[in-house]
Amino acid sequence: MQQQINTGKMNQANQVMQQPPTMVSSKDLLYLTDMMSWNLNATKKAHFFANQCNIPEIKSALEQACQMHQKHYQKILQHTSVQQNGMLQ
Repeated sequence: MQQQINTGKMNQANQVMQQPPTMVSSKDLLYLTDMMSWNLNATKKAHFFANQCNIPEIKSALEQACQMHQKHYQKILQHTSVQQNGMLQ
């Protein structure tokens, strides 16, 4: 009996969602907000430390990290932007 229940759960977990849901749960929205905050904070810190750094190799690495986190922030923002009809893209 227990094995049948576990097998059913595994089949559900292995299914790939073909299309994202049209509505995001409040828990998912909170997680997305956290991810955006983390990326924005990392962007600001990397930018600040890159401006403080005098070693070219480290400054370049910090600028790359800044750009990476900024791209991640923009990508999350793009995925969560609301269309005019109120649905998520």
